[in-house]
Amino acid sequence: MVILAFGLVYLFWGSTYLGIGIAVQAIPPALMCGVRFSLAGVVMLAACALTGRKVWYSPKQIALAAVVGLLLLMGGNLTLSWAELVVPSGLAALIIAITPLWFLVLDSLLLGDHHISGRGKAGLALGILGLFVLFYPQLTSSTALSRKEFWASVSLIGGSFSWALGSVLSKRWQSGVDVFSGTAWQVTAAGVGNFIFALALGDFSRVVWTARGIGATLYLVVCGSWIGYTAYIWLLEHVPTSKVSTYAYVNPVVAVFLGWLILHERVDRFILAGSAIVVLSVVLVTSAKVKTKTVAGEMPAVEVTGD
Repeated sequence: MVILAFGLVYLFWGSTYLGIGIAVQAIPPALMCGVRFSLAGVVMLAACALTGRKVWYSPKQIALAAVVGLLLLMGGNLTLSWAELVVPSGLAALIIAITPLWFLVLDSLLLGDHHISGRGKAGLALGILGLFVLFYPQLTSSTALSRKEFWASVSLIGGSFSWALGSVLSKRWQSGVDVFSGTAWQVTAAGVGNFIFALALGDFSRVVWTARGIGATLYLVVCGSWIGYTAYIWLLEHVPTSKVSTYAYVNPVVAVFLGWLILHERVDRFILAGSAIVVLSVVLVTSAKVKTKTVAGEMPAVEVTGD
């Protein structure tokens, strides 16, 4: 079961970048995200209710879940979907792979009880170097398309920060809330938010409902939101978090391979070198140790394994 769950997370979450790249060719990003997350969220809430999980919480708890969902799935996923209009899915996955680096920084700044170890700092430095290598072709190109791809790629850094921020705030805000029903509220709120954004942008007048686009969106709902996330939550309950976090550097490899195989995306020396550096930086960060900060008068800090 553990091997199966890891396989589902690695394959399906790694393939979501390909699914997004296909879907946004016909369906505008905000509308695609609105359909995807509304459908996924409503079904998740219904499943929680049918299995006896608590669904209704105080307005404050639901509002906090909604904020987390908007940070994760609008700030993070909508940005990714918009960027993939011009950025190859494999390259987008490699840039998003820096998310654990943001986790390290935000855990230290917002949770305030840890500081970054030497290995973590080395991972941060390598991550920056890896991004520079990935961006180098766009930085040295004078064509309008490359410049547009560069700025879309930069937006992914902001999107990964939004994802990490939402995840860290979820640690602080979602105590006392069932993990599955809390996630269902997050996903539902993101669906509503994306639909509102799609209306403001006039996406409904620009959409082309093709079988390819609808199929890719349904794949994202079923395989990305339902199967992939359920397998991820199951792993968190049965396997050490440090092992579960390996998805962060396996998924980009899967995404690059699928983008090359199916969409014939380029894989040049900058992609190969940059991906190796980024993956190494994520390995360093996810395996780094953190030291617990102490308050005056308490015992000295004890070093513990961090995720």
